[in-house]
Amino acid sequence: MEEIIEKLKIQLIDQLNLEDLEPSDLDSDEPLFGSKLGLDSIDALEIIVLLEREHGIKVLNQEDGKKIFKSIRSIAEHISAHKV
Repeated sequence: MEEIIEKLKIQLIDQLNLEDLEPSDLDSDEPLFGSKLGLDSIDALEIIVLLEREHGIKVLNQEDGKKIFKSIRSIAEHISAHKV
């Protein structure tokens, strides 16, 4: 799981243009939205694109998205559970 989390941190930094952050700056359990990262709905769309492109995972509805995008760890858990 930690390997997925570290890879995901790097992907999120690249995808969301968070150049001033290092993977170690991101807390795996901190909420992605409404936190110090200041992510918004556009960022959520970028994360959806990342998951589809890099991991083959589709987020089909808003309720699933809320659960999946709670934190970096919750995204990693979803990736792990849905690996093909």
